[in-house]
Amino acid sequence: MASIKEEKNNTYSIQFRYKNYAGVNCRKHKFNFKSEKEAKEWMEEFIRKEQSDVSMTFQSFYQEYLENQSADLRASTLATKEHIVALHIMPYFKDRKLESITAVDIIKWQNKIKKKGFSDSYLNTIHSQLSAIFNHACRIYNLSTNPCKAAGGMGNKDSGNIGVWTNEEMERFLNAVSDKPVVKYAFFLLYWTGIRLAELLALNIADIDFEKKTLSVTKSLNRIDGKDVISLPKTKSSIRTIYLPQFVMDEMKDYCGMLYGRGAKDRLFVVTKSHLEKEIKRGAELAGLTPIRVHDLRHSHASLLISQGVNVAVISRRLGHKSIKTTLNIYAHMFDKDAKEAADMLDKLYNGEED
Repeated sequence: MASIKEEKNNTYSIQFRYKNYAGVNCRKHKFNFKSEKEAKEWMEEFIRKEQSDVSMTFQSFYQEYLENQSADLRASTLATKEHIVALHIMPYFKDRKLESITAVDIIKWQNKIKKKGFSDSYLNTIHSQLSAIFNHACRIYNLSTNPCKAAGGMGNKDSGNIGVWTNEEMERFLNAVSDKPVVKYAFFLLYWTGIRLAELLALNIADIDFEKKTLSVTKSLNRIDGKDVISLPKTKSSIRTIYLPQFVMDEMKDYCGMLYGRGAKDRLFVVTKSHLEKEIKRGAELAGLTPIRVHDLRHSHASLLISQGVNVAVISRRLGHKSIKTTLNIYAHMFDKDAKEAADMLDKLYNGEED
């Protein structure tokens, strides 16, 4: 039984008893409602949420979802999720009851999102975020089905939107941005190591071991709510030691020699993600190259290794992938040449030919 009271400041309060998800009797008192109706609707939604009732609104469930997931997600991952949901999902579903959202609703939503002209990979990311929310509702809150699965996916994670620069093209690019040494060396290291941008930005000077010729990747730097946040890399396998060729060591020794007054624990590259994103466009234009993303330097490194016949397991470890399967899923099309050469080798073996 609820008790609604008009307060002196012309607002309303509500007091009521309810049973939580564990069946325990509880009491709640809430103030500052504009009307009795608003107070009653808030109480009903609160009780549905407390009892894990899937008739709660999508917005209420999403808050539950975040509370359940936040401890297991990196701050950068959580920030990305919240951004995508707030921009592309919540405006469409926030007031809908969770259990009432159907596959038809999802398809209509997909059609609206597709009209915004996003890339296939970003469309896939948006859809995956929504599907993950419904998966959680099915797994933990006994929602009968995930409407995203019934509707089918949107976009394509492996859409082939991978830009690659050759060694010669990279040289032209580095010459074009040589007026800014920090930018030049940052791009140089990205190309020749294949590390992620967030991993590069988190590097300290001490992470380069000039005696062992290695680079230690142990952390990531992301910009969250206007602040630089250092965290663990994307996965456990992302924590790795990368062996560097001598010419890379020589270049990095020259660069470190420019960092006067900097200590071993200071950042190797004091530059932002947005600045490098602008610089790769500027450099590409100056060098007359087809523009690519900063992340595509990682793909370029993988392409370079594949073209030289490096074992896929070695490539996977160097890139910090969770498994070889991840590497193959992304770069399978780049192994086509190896597949043809393998067939030619078997032909020669069968016919008794020697190289």
